[in-house]
Amino acid sequence: MLSRATGNSIRLFGLVQALWPNVVAWTAGAGSFWIFVMMGLICADIASRGLFNHPIPGVPEFVAMSIVGCTFLQLGLAIRTGRLMRVEMVLRKAEEHVPTAARVFHLVFSLAGVFVFLEILLWAIPDFVDAYREGEFVGAEGAFTIPVVPFKAAFILGCALALVQFVVFVLSDIAALVSRRVAFDATAEASAGRESRAQVWLAILAFVGIIGGYIALNFLADLSPVQAGIISIFGMLLLLATGMPIAIALIVLSFIGIWLVRGSPVIAENSLGLAATGSIGTYQFAVIPLFVLMGLLVDLADVGRDAFAVAASLLRKLRGGLGVATVFANAIFAAITGSSIASAAVFTRVAVPQMAKHGYSRRFSVGVVAGSSVLGMLIPPSLLLIVYGLISEVSVGSLFIAAIIPGLMLSGAFIVGILMIGYLAPSFIGKTEQIDAVEQVSGRDILVNLLPILALVTMVIGGIYMGLFTPTESGAVGAFGALVIALLRGRLTFETLRRVLMETGQISASILFLMIAASLYSRMLTLSTIPMNVADYIGDAGFGMFGFLTLYILILIALGMILDSVSIILIVLPIMLPILATLGGDPLWFGIVTVIAVEIGLLTPPFGLSIYVVKGTLPDKFATLQDIFLGAAPFVLAMLAVTIVIAAFPAITRILV
Repeated sequence: MLSRATGNSIRLFGLVQALWPNVVAWTAGAGSFWIFVMMGLICADIASRGLFNHPIPGVPEFVAMSIVGCTFLQLGLAIRTGRLMRVEMVLRKAEEHVPTAARVFHLVFSLAGVFVFLEILLWAIPDFVDAYREGEFVGAEGAFTIPVVPFKAAFILGCALALVQFVVFVLSDIAALVSRRVAFDATAEASAGRESRAQVWLAILAFVGIIGGYIALNFLADLSPVQAGIISIFGMLLLLATGMPIAIALIVLSFIGIWLVRGSPVIAENSLGLAATGSIGTYQFAVIPLFVLMGLLVDLADVGRDAFAVAASLLRKLRGGLGVATVFANAIFAAITGSSIASAAVFTRVAVPQMAKHGYSRRFSVGVVAGSSVLGMLIPPSLLLIVYGLISEVSVGSLFIAAIIPGLMLSGAFIVGILMIGYLAPSFIGKTEQIDAVEQVSGRDILVNLLPILALVTMVIGGIYMGLFTPTESGAVGAFGALVIALLRGRLTFETLRRVLMETGQISASILFLMIAASLYSRMLTLSTIPMNVADYIGDAGFGMFGFLTLYILILIALGMILDSVSIILIVLPIMLPILATLGGDPLWFGIVTVIAVEIGLLTPPFGLSIYVVKGTLPDKFATLQDIFLGAAPFVLAMLAVTIVIAAFPAITRILV
């Protein structure tokens, strides 16, 4: 009987697996192409405004409504391919040693995902029906009108696909557990004893969790808002540690927190629906996919390789010159990609082989790539600064300008550190006598390689600085300029453009969905009054700005050891910004300090995301994780020094603003 049910399940899943990938891929492709259309519309609006002094009516409104739809259309594929951000340390170990336990965890996560998207759909469908009946539109009659129904339909379709994907995961997990065919480990039989014990403990844990949740929701209604909020925060941290996708964990625990604080699941459901549709549905949020698109197109054009070749040729006579060249090239690359992870991946492929070839030690080679990759999140246009600006409601353009001098300071600190190591501890760098073997680049090649990139940076940052573009418009102009560069260099084909657009969509969807979750989390914190109470406590305790900032930086570095940068900012800022306001701090300066401190976590164990990116890009057995962490240690010290200087002298961030 069991085997027949298993066989039927396998045949059913075989049919689903044959059709389902095409469904989510096509809808994700539509969402990705939607981003490309937004870029074109914004550029056309800028051109029409500049040439004819007549902006195209409705472009900001169309883009604002498009963000939610194109984000949710891509979530099905993002969920299916595991693109939602999560902390994987515990889950990865479970997959290796107790695969059945890992499958149980995955089942719980999938059930949580079903709950989240079912709740969103239950709110969204009546909202869609009302909009359809009333003929809801944006704009002004006689000028322009845009119906909202197609955008809400795209949102509902995306939610439905995400819900179905989680249901598929649930059915697949149940079938695997019943049949004992654990997909995580083909040798599950060898660890049957450990798996059995793990299943017992997981069953007990699940039982306790269910009973505890029931008691909390039904018998602890007299909890104070602060107590309910604290329970939700600790529950969220527990779920994050187990490997649940961060956005799902934030939504589930924020939903429960609002329910506990306000005593009504209806209020929690309305809050979730409003967060899903309203938190990212503004023109400003288009800046995220547009800058991601620009960065991927620049990467496609091999800008990083060209920048490194120029720098290596100019600096080849210095002791540690290729390390300095890596920092220089990373700074240029950072000025157009805004991603530390992209920088780590690119320069591991470009710079490490060259340094190893010319006598540099493996530890130094991988360390300098990992260390200098953090420039991607500070030197504008920075994705992390964009996220900070959107959450804190600080001008993204002002943040970009404020980050220029700190970015140059950090680059200079890295270069000085490398030169000092070269003269004080040359053995750490290696034997670099083969400097004459570095290929020299002619003046013409330098111009050809760097002029388009410098022009792109000047156009994007200069346009913001001179007030010609908003950050969203600069993202569209930058993406179009990067498209032209990739096309002129012969790197752009229909297939490569399709891949870039799909990757843009997946990265953007994972970030924007996380921001939706953070918006709900922020609402829960506000209702719980935790930020206000913490601010009062710090004020009464006499911490002052120095004490608060010290504690804050330590928290960021500690969280950076286990979480990614975007998640840290979204989780911590709703608590810390009210405290900063109470102490009279400058949110612009605070943003720069935050980004540098968060980026330190990319280089510190045990998580160290940049370290793992470098390790994953290297050939097998080229360097150990310990080698990379030790090689990046001098850069961590340099970042700490720059953080202290900027924290002590806030005026540095206001020099150009």
